[in-house]
Amino acid sequence: MNMNLKPLAEQVIVITGASSGIGLTTARRAADGGARLVVAARSEDALEELTEEITENGGEAVFVVADVSNRDDVRKIADVATDSYGGFDTWVNCAGTFLYGALEETPVEDMREQFETNVWGLLYGSLEAADHLKERGGAIINVGSVASDRAIPLQGSYSASKHAVKGFTDSLRMELEEDDAPVSVTLVKPAAIDTPYPRHAKNYMDEDATLPPPVYAPETVARAILNAAEHPERDVFVGGGAKGMSMLGHYAPSITDTIMEKLFFKLQRRNGQPQPREQNIVDEPVGSLEGRGDNERRVSESSLYTELAQRRSLSGAKVGGAAVVVTVLYVLFRMVRSKG
Repeated sequence: MNMNLKPLAEQVIVITGASSGIGLTTARRAADGGARLVVAARSEDALEELTEEITENGGEAVFVVADVSNRDDVRKIADVATDSYGGFDTWVNCAGTFLYGALEETPVEDMREQFETNVWGLLYGSLEAADHLKERGGAIINVGSVASDRAIPLQGSYSASKHAVKGFTDSLRMELEEDDAPVSVTLVKPAAIDTPYPRHAKNYMDEDATLPPPVYAPETVARAILNAAEHPERDVFVGGGAKGMSMLGHYAPSITDTIMEKLFFKLQRRNGQPQPREQNIVDEPVGSLEGRGDNERRVSESSLYTELAQRRSLSGAKVGGAAVVVTVLYVLFRMVRSKG
């Protein structure tokens, strides 16, 4: 079925995980584009501050304090959207929790908590959105990761959760297409993004966590998400590094394993002793309206690969084929350079 999605300025957009990082950056950018917003997260203070910021800048937004691992909370998000705006046009599942540490040293209870948010929360949101959008049409946008395609050491539980996100998203898309439902289902797969992710994560390593290169600005993801809200798209990698790592893992999995074993254990640790963390996102809300992190490595403010891949005049296959060699070499160069 052909899907005609509304221009951003005519949409009501639901965003979960809107109190920090990618969710926050996407909410701000959507509001700047004229969309009306329903923002959800666990931190009431952060959400109240965000909605005040948006309305003071001339936008429209309401907030819902919600834990997406609770299905009743997710239903409440949809109810607030209906009561406030008569429904919604795009639902963005962005809420997530983060763990660092070797699998054998990470409590299974924490992994379960991570899955409750990253997988079940996204599943609840997607099903609620699908039920609502089957009649009126719209978009479901799920934020996965390059880890949806390629597992990362020291983030094994996170990688497993994002693999599950990909499987669920792909299945939901096919079932909606079979029903001729006018719903676009997009999986967004970012590379490492400069958000408070490492600082908010629950960390079982013996050093502070950091992000492996290449690292991109959260605005790169926000642009990709909002482009998918207007233009139906199956999936999109954010950052040539994400595309390159996925392709390398697909065509040369053993070589990719070796590269990660040699580089990624070091690249995800900061030198020195870990700083005491009073909060982590697994145990409690830590949203404080922080879009950016404190990454020490170079941050790319844009991604030429993603911009080309999302242009309507070019096919993703052509862009992907032309970019594979370049992006793989780029990833390897950046990782080796960072190690040195």
